[in-house]
Amino acid sequence: MTVLRKQPTMGVRRLMKTIPLKPERQAELEEFARRRGKTPADALDEALGTYLEWERQDFEEAVRGIQQGYDDMKAGRTRPADQFLSDMRQKHGLSR
Repeated sequence: MTVLRKQPTMGVRRLMKTIPLKPERQAELEEFARRRGKTPADALDEALGTYLEWERQDFEEAVRGIQQGYDDMKAGRTRPADQFLSDMRQKHGLSR
C-alpha cells in the first residue's frame, strides 16, 4: 500500500510516496547511507538516479548498435553466418 505523507525538504514541503522495503534491503540502504554521510532517502535518491542514468545510456547505446547493424545490412556490409560463426569459434577457441 502506498501512503502519501508530507516531508520537509530544504524549507519546502513536498509529497513523498512511501515504498515498502524488505528488512534486509532497509538495513543495506541504511548502511549505504551511513557510509556516505547521507540520509537513507538522499542515498536512495542518488543511487536510483545513478542507476537510471546508466540504464538510459545503455539503452541509447543498444539502439545505436542496432541502427548501425541495420545500416550495414542495407549497405551490403555483411558476411555469411557460417563464416561469422567460424571466425567467432576460432577467435574464442570454441569447438563446433
